Amino acid sequence: MGASKRVRPNPVLWIWYAYGGRLPQRYSEWVLHDVSARTWMVRHALRSLVQLSPGLLFLLMPGPLWIKAMALLGGVILGLWYSLAYAEFTVEHRAHKQGYPLGTARRTREEAKAKLRAEQHERYAAIYRDSGQ
Repeated sequence: MGASKRVRPNPVLWIWYAYGGRLPQRYSEWVLHDVSARTWMVRHALRSLVQLSPGLLFLLMPGPLWIKAMALLGGVILGLWYSLAYAEFTVEHRAHKQGYPLGTARRTREEAKAKLRAEQHERYAAIYRDSGQ
């Protein structure tokens, strides 16, 4: 998957995507990258924070600021907890909505990990191969 094929959505489309919207077909490569990159979990957490951001309006309600802030903090913690618990299923669904078969994001992540593991194994073998003799 070359970076030249990936077309990044504009901020309005990204917010639509963050809230669960399907992007036009030309963004499919970017969506697959988004859900399968090394930083996919961080990206998912940021999308979740964007989804939780309207909760900031709760601070405008009357009452003591510390109570509103603590309630908001509790809501954000709980929202992130559930979001991260189901992150793998959510990103698979995002990829599926873009037209990829279920399991594509996980398979792409596993292939990237396999390459990284092979490189690490080669480095380890080169350094420690004959150290015990």
